[in-house]
Amino acid sequence: MNEALLRSLTPSVLALLVRRGADFAAAEDAVQDALVEAVRVWPADPPRDAKGWLVTVAWRKFLDQARADTARRRREDLVDEEPVPGPAPAVDDTLQLYFLCAHPSLTPSSAVALTLRAVGGLTTRQIAQAYLVPEATMAQRISRAKRTLSGVRFEQPGDVVTVLRVLYLVFNEGYSGDVDLAAEAIRLTRQLAARVDHPEVAGLLALMLLHHARRATRTAPDGSLVPLAGQDRSRWDTVSIAEGVRILQAALARDRLGEFQAQAAVAALHADAPTAEETDWVQIVEWYDELLRLTDNPVVRLNRAVAVGEAEGPRAGLTALAALDASLPRHTAVAAYLHERDGDLATAARLYAEAAHKAPNLAERDHLTRQAARLNARLRT
Repeated sequence: MNEALLRSLTPSVLALLVRRGADFAAAEDAVQDALVEAVRVWPADPPRDAKGWLVTVAWRKFLDQARADTARRRREDLVDEEPVPGPAPAVDDTLQLYFLCAHPSLTPSSAVALTLRAVGGLTTRQIAQAYLVPEATMAQRISRAKRTLSGVRFEQPGDVVTVLRVLYLVFNEGYSGDVDLAAEAIRLTRQLAARVDHPEVAGLLALMLLHHARRATRTAPDGSLVPLAGQDRSRWDTVSIAEGVRILQAALARDRLGEFQAQAAVAALHADAPTAEETDWVQIVEWYDELLRLTDNPVVRLNRAVAVGEAEGPRAGLTALAALDASLPRHTAVAAYLHERDGDLATAARLYAEAAHKAPNLAERDHLTRQAARLNARLRT
């Protein structure tokens, strides 16, 4: 990999994007994304025309972002900026569309993918990332779902479990990026809770409220990510937390535990801790064990490894992590954190830098890059 070549080409590629109509900030982001892609692809498959390759990839990434921004602004015109506590308004057509897309003729995974694409407004790439599968695989899954539904009469709506899964993924996408998506997911889940008496509906609503209560503290004024341990807990939305805990307690009292209730219990324990140091990590590990009994999800196992590292020490966390597939998203970032906790700064710095190259978005990549730089600076002193 010729880093000098990349540096020399960056200004001209940036200038070309601006001349094509991209504003400077968006063009800069697109060029940075293209450079990351070049670092990943070129060692195995170097292009014949390096500049042409960079221009093509950067322009494609700019167009992808522009389309995403347009879709986001369109959704913002339709949704209130923040979810409000209290009873939901009358059910609208959006929730009905979720049920219709979750048609019984589709498998649950295909129904979720189709609904996220057709109603939720997510891109195929975003859905693929949520399902931990290649983008091409998800595109084929969505196409098959559309073909299956062609000519089908929409008289038999799908089940609640599938709709809950869609709402959960829509909220996750909004929570990690567009606030309007998270607010819309909460709004629809409130409607569903008013319409369906199901403890997992209540569990999902509680989970959303408890996570959304921390939204204002997840980023610094400069846009950088703030980890949970570093967030200003005095700025958390205590009204949403109280509502989420109340809804969760009522759901758990019915003794029909589901994965959303268990996840909400973990979120409630974080919300209940006055400081990060006072978090009840032992109980959080126990809830992750409950989650694993309900769903053997690799992401749950990854989160459990972090919790074990906090409850029993970083060595125990690394042991739990070693049993997981290293290709799992954010596996490298977790390994870096646990190695830092264990005092192995050199390994942690290397892993933070490696995790930054794998990060799914710019904010996370910048955060991990800063962690690597912080440790490298300590190693030099």
